[in-house]
Amino acid sequence: MKKIMLCCSAGMSTSILVKKMLVEAEKRELPVDIKAFGTSDFDEQVKNYEVVLLGPQVKYMLPDLKKRANGIPVEPINISDYGMQRGDKVLDFALSLIQ
Repeated sequence: MKKIMLCCSAGMSTSILVKKMLVEAEKRELPVDIKAFGTSDFDEQVKNYEVVLLGPQVKYMLPDLKKRANGIPVEPINISDYGMQRGDKVLDFALSLIQ
């Protein structure tokens, strides 16, 4: 089971993207756990995931969140993929970051 965390200001704007990623994972028969959280939940939740993807609105927090992630990959979501809600592309990106 691949565990993917999406993080944005409040966890709301990434919820639709999470649903699209889950649909894509189901098509591929990939076992995944994908959830969205706000940055205020980062420290509590990060330890439960293999990778964290940041929404564009919190990309400025990348250096700080990487430090707080204790080696768990933290990367921003491509702004075009985020804006177009390309669940397949974002899922591929997340999977490429999991070792």
